[in-house]
Amino acid sequence: MSPQSAVSSVPAIATGANRHPEKLSDLLERLAREAGDRVSMREIANALDDRSFGAFLLVFALPNLIPLPPGATMVLGLPMVFVAWQIVIGYKEVWLPRALADYSIDRATFQRMVARVSPWLRKSETWVRPRNWPINGAFRERLFGVYALILAIVCVLPIPFGNWLPAFAVAVLGVAHTERDGNCLAIGVATGLVSILVAGLVVIATGALLIRVF
Repeated sequence: MSPQSAVSSVPAIATGANRHPEKLSDLLERLAREAGDRVSMREIANALDDRSFGAFLLVFALPNLIPLPPGATMVLGLPMVFVAWQIVIGYKEVWLPRALADYSIDRATFQRMVARVSPWLRKSETWVRPRNWPINGAFRERLFGVYALILAIVCVLPIPFGNWLPAFAVAVLGVAHTERDGNCLAIGVATGLVSILVAGLVVIATGALLIRVF
């Protein structure tokens, strides 16, 4: 899959003036109907088009919200860094390594997954919807990427109890970016600021404790 674009058998979403013409739940259901025998990560990314960044930020943030052994977030947080960095350097859609882009599941399995997630998405779409979206240019898009990258890096750092909140903030930012919801974006930004503050306080407190002990 090339960094800027890739050929897909699945119709991509229109961009530009007609950006965001259908809800994410509708898009996934359409993809499930129109897919071939197998559905690859490349096809999903292409169908999401300019919304692929938010969707993959959300997908990669979710595992970090589950209680895991110490140090696990150092590995699970790296995909978020990978996606956020692509926003910073100006990619138009997510670029995936060939092995990951070619990974596919059979159509029946994908349809079952969509059938399970669609009711949840439709409920969330009653609140999360396109509105008040302030990111309307390349510069602001990259600022969004920088902020997501900072939060992703905080997730990767071995900070005791300091990974869950930034991962949650990235998940909210991913939802906001996917649905072009400025209100949701504000919540994600505010949560991210709190998470950075908490992580900083934990680092300072840990450093002070180590100084006193040693």
